[in-house]
Amino acid sequence: MRYMLVPSAALLLFVVQGTANVLVEVNEGTLEGTYEQNEYGGSFYSFKAIPYALPPVGDLRFKAPLPPTSWQGVRSAKEVSSVCYQVNLLAFEVNGTGSEDCLYLNVYTPDVNPTELLPVMFWIHGGGFFSGNGGDMDFGPEFLVRHDVVYVAINYRLDILGFLSLDIEEVPGNAGLKDQAAALLWVKDNIRQFGGDPDKVTIFGESAGAASVTYHMISPMSKGLFKRAIAQSASPIAHWPRIMEPREKAITFARKLGFTSTDPHEIYEYLKSLPVETIVKLSVPVTIDEQAIIPMSTNFATVIEKDFGNGEAFLTEDLIEALEKGIHEDVDVMSGYTEHEGIFGLVLRGHNENVFKYGEFLEFFCPLELRYHCNKKQILEIGRQMRNRYINDDLVTEEKIWDIITYLSLEDFMFDAIRWQKIIAQSGSNKFYFYKFTCKSELNIMTDLFGMRGLLGPGTFVTHADDLMYLFPPKLYPIEVALNSTEFRMIETVTTLWTNFAKYGNPTPDESLGAHWAPYTIQNQDYLDIGEQLVPGTEPDKEHVEFWEEIYKKYLPERSSGRMDTGNALLIVGLFFISKKIGGM
Repeated sequence: MRYMLVPSAALLLFVVQGTANVLVEVNEGTLEGTYEQNEYGGSFYSFKAIPYALPPVGDLRFKAPLPPTSWQGVRSAKEVSSVCYQVNLLAFEVNGTGSEDCLYLNVYTPDVNPTELLPVMFWIHGGGFFSGNGGDMDFGPEFLVRHDVVYVAINYRLDILGFLSLDIEEVPGNAGLKDQAAALLWVKDNIRQFGGDPDKVTIFGESAGAASVTYHMISPMSKGLFKRAIAQSASPIAHWPRIMEPREKAITFARKLGFTSTDPHEIYEYLKSLPVETIVKLSVPVTIDEQAIIPMSTNFATVIEKDFGNGEAFLTEDLIEALEKGIHEDVDVMSGYTEHEGIFGLVLRGHNENVFKYGEFLEFFCPLELRYHCNKKQILEIGRQMRNRYINDDLVTEEKIWDIITYLSLEDFMFDAIRWQKIIAQSGSNKFYFYKFTCKSELNIMTDLFGMRGLLGPGTFVTHADDLMYLFPPKLYPIEVALNSTEFRMIETVTTLWTNFAKYGNPTPDESLGAHWAPYTIQNQDYLDIGEQLVPGTEPDKEHVEFWEEIYKKYLPERSSGRMDTGNALLIVGLFFISKKIGGM
């Protein structure tokens, strides 16, 4: 064994039979990782399957995570951990995979002993809160670490294991979000040992991961654990990250298993006693919408918790009201969506057969949030206006499929992303950047993976999750990314924007990318079209957004982004800057 010492008390690099390994000391003990060459240039250190909490098994099932225990000797950190137990419905899986013992994270760093601590990018994977993982086959570090950032990816509990809520102190809900907060706390306490700056952490995620990111911006549990946030294709006020009647869903779930008690404590004990394979593959719709309109809707997801005063509550306040008070101060935000999000909306609704079947009804064209809050007469009125706007009151047929995709893009992702952006921008105390992702290349594979090519025909589309291939190497797919290719040039642009934001709080701090990305404000509504070229613009998808805003103002004004008019917003912004100036005198 050959040892090579480096000038750090926490680090020992050694070579065994030609393989470079590295030891790093964290609070719980010593980790042994690896030193790896990056096929896209440079090298990095890799540490995998680091425990950030106790295994949530036995009596800890459904509960908030507890801190990890220390270990003796050297712990290997060379292989990824098991994924959190799941059944991936979007991959048409029938049987579950993974383990309940899954609360681990991976750290990748270009330098464990830099002269100056490096920014940290903390990835939260998507998957509808029922699937996904933070492993390097899906979300490898190779593209990002080239830009001198420390990259962290985590697992967190999913489905019923991570999001059961019984409205009792033992199971208030949001355990999966609390896992994420526990991982953030671990990073805060240990990331220096990997060369990372604990005061410069950027959380970022896509889909359910992005929804999680937005919840951390308002949760007291996450306050002070990160500096910046990137939310890709999600917002906290969209209909799909939250579930209706979580306690009723739990009761229905237990009944489906043959347990008829409605006592939440008895249900808790019963579900805690069952094998994990029994409880993670049931579908339990509790509304007609869940059963018919969106048959693949999330089983268990985020909830507004009852606060039991034990310091373990993650979300306890209505989201609109919480957002209007402002997100955590001094947190910069970058968010946006892809050009054709609605292709995924077809997938969620059971592909085209369900769309054509239920598209005959006016209710289909009433956004789900409005269906939750309006009476039947209003729902039909809204549906008629939407159907007239998007398909000219025609039948839902294949000839109208792109009109339907436009509608579903707005319902599931785009409108709520802009509505959320407007709500939080009214505070004037944070810096925001907004984008529309339009990159088109061989990397855009999601339309084919979703099985939509036969319906949509030839062409390159930018649907939900297509942006991920420009941030993480497509290891699971037969795509070769040459360093001199158009694809790699776009990868370099996207990863530069993302890592610039993590470093400086500004995606374009200079003119090196050929465009200036202005911050989003209520007044200008600036955004950046991120395609093969970077094109600044204002008021993304303006005509659609204005039409939807009028609908919301009429039928659900208390949840409209227009609750505070522009004049009041300008007044608040002005008062904010006056107070900052006075305070600095």
